[in-house]
Amino acid sequence: MSDSGMIDISVATQYVEDQSQPDSDRYVFAYTITITNNGASPSQLLRRHWVITDAGGETEEVRGEGVIGKQPRLRPGESFQYTSGAILRTPVGAMHGEYEFEDEQGRLFDVPIPPFSLSLPNMVH
Repeated sequence: MSDSGMIDISVATQYVEDQSQPDSDRYVFAYTITITNNGASPSQLLRRHWVITDAGGETEEVRGEGVIGKQPRLRPGESFQYTSGAILRTPVGAMHGEYEFEDEQGRLFDVPIPPFSLSLPNMVH
């Protein structure tokens, strides 16, 4: 039986100052995701779904195939890491979502991406 708990997701975020324009309400953040298969069988990431919320409560949903143009297949013990970005209109925001995986028996299962915050360095939140 597929178990989303066998796929581990970790996130690191960074404010991208040189691409941001605070005077124009443009705050650019990079996030690096590491996906690790801690299960006993291979699984492939098929789709992503993100919910991005800024401090004003504006929400954007993003759905798509794979991540950064790839649909990585992870054998047990393997990890896949990628970096992507988000642009907010406020200096603080948050993201969460899920990845849809397929196991080697063709069963689909969702792996939740825990919420993480996007914020300028030294911002109180």
